[in-house]
Amino acid sequence: MESVRDNNTERIRQQCAEKGLLLHDVQLRQLEEYADLLESKNKTLNLVSRKEKAPLLIRHIFHSLLIGLYHRFKPGEKVLDIGTGGGLPGIPLAIAFPETSFLLIDATGKKINACREMIQRIGLKNVHAKKERAEELKGVAFHTVLSRQVAPLRNLCRYAEKLLLPGGSLICLKGGYLEKEIEEALDRAQKNNGFPADVSLLPIDHFDACFENKYIVIANS
Repeated sequence: MESVRDNNTERIRQQCAEKGLLLHDVQLRQLEEYADLLESKNKTLNLVSRKEKAPLLIRHIFHSLLIGLYHRFKPGEKVLDIGTGGGLPGIPLAIAFPETSFLLIDATGKKINACREMIQRIGLKNVHAKKERAEELKGVAFHTVLSRQVAPLRNLCRYAEKLLLPGGSLICLKGGYLEKEIEEALDRAQKNNGFPADVSLLPIDHFDACFENKYIVIANS
């Protein structure tokens, strides 16, 4: 008899495949292992909400993978995950795109230590975690910057424009009514002749009811 977890894993495989993202058995097992580690760490660290009813594998890990259905990460692409917390969205995406390089940053040392341990336990070689604030990160540049429910879009764009390579994008997972956030980010960019040039808002509620009023926000150079 298939377990609920097996059903959720198969559902992730199928829905990703429908959008052209093929996840192999090894990757699916790594996602499950990450879910177990994240749930265990969350008992002592505030990495993800404990109040949510939807399974962690769907609510947090599949949620993170949705970025990869709209932005296909390339081999050699350099990606920064701002305010990663427990490794979201960076670790699931690093599993799905093993030839892409990910750097996870967070200002909280305990969260970064947890990320490092989970990365090591899963055996990932293409992702690293660093205790750092986005506004203090210097001497590096990225093709893509990620964020999951961390800060207002205006602030994220301010961080990203100093860290993105020409033509790069900021991709965020956000919820709620975002029209004002987008307007403020674009107003700031226009006044400063800066980033972003445009913003796309992609609803994701058709993937699962738990993503109601959730969006992928893509800010482009």
